[in-house]
Order: sequence, then structure tokens, then C-alpha cells
Amino acid sequence: MALDARIRELGNRHQTLERLIVDETSRPATDDIRLKELKRQKLRLKEEIESLRMQVH
Repeated sequence: MALDARIRELGNRHQTLERLIVDETSRPATDDIRLKELKRQKLRLKEEIESLRMQVH
């Protein structure tokens, strides 16, 4: 199903953003602006994933 594939794709991107956030926070000089943007993108993906899951079920 196309929605399932889209959810998986978004889930992969969500995991990638999580890794980038962890990497950024482990730096000695964290870029707060970059970190904020990464978290914003991750939240948008989470919301889209949840919306798509509601459509599937």
C-alpha cells in the first residue's frame, strides 16, 4: 500500500533527524539554531506520520 511505504519513508527520515539531533547535542559548541530547526523538522515529520497512520486505520 502506498501509505504504508510513505509512513516507512517518513519514519526513516525521522530516525535520521534523531541521529542528527544527538550528534548536534554531543558537540562541544552546539549550534542552537540548527538544533532548533532539526527538532522542528522532526516534529513536523512525527505529525505527518501520525496523520497518515490515522488514514490507514
